[in-house]
Amino acid sequence: MKKRSLWSAVLLGAMFCQGAIASSLDLNLSSDAIGFEAAGEIAPGIALGGGILRSEYREDATMGHIQLLGVERNGDIDIGVGARWSQFETDYGDGGGLGLGGYGYVYLPQMPGVSLGGYGFYSPSVATSSDLDDSFEYGLRARYAFTRNVDGYVGYRRLRADFDTSPGTQTLDSGAHAGVRLNF
Repeated sequence: MKKRSLWSAVLLGAMFCQGAIASSLDLNLSSDAIGFEAAGEIAPGIALGGGILRSEYREDATMGHIQLLGVERNGDIDIGVGARWSQFETDYGDGGGLGLGGYGYVYLPQMPGVSLGGYGFYSPSVATSSDLDDSFEYGLRARYAFTRNVDGYVGYRRLRADFDTSPGTQTLDSGAHAGVRLNF
């Protein structure tokens, strides 16, 4: 039953994305996790996206998300701010939550192919369901544009969540990762 709710959230996100043309596809890997994301602008400055992260950092954990962000991209910055629904299926507990956050990257003027930045999303207990009390995910990345349409990056990610069914906040994923992003 618990797997059904996670996959329902991911499927719902995919259905919403049918109306949007994918503007980016992202795949990242670490020794403990694999993540995939897709996003597209549904209107000028409004992006809809979703993704899934599978981690075996300490215990089995899968997190899917759907997000709606206001975005701005130009030669100096790449930023997005908005809301994200995250759905968790873990050995510690299951549940979902609505959170706020975003991402931001700055391009280095002396090296235009390089950008530095990160992201973060927080879901407070007032906006969660089932076993989830709250969750927080953040990451830092250094990106390099190999071509106009392909970025590679290295980064650090930390995903923590607190569940009613486990004592204290649990770290579901933490560590370095590498990835590639295709831009359309």
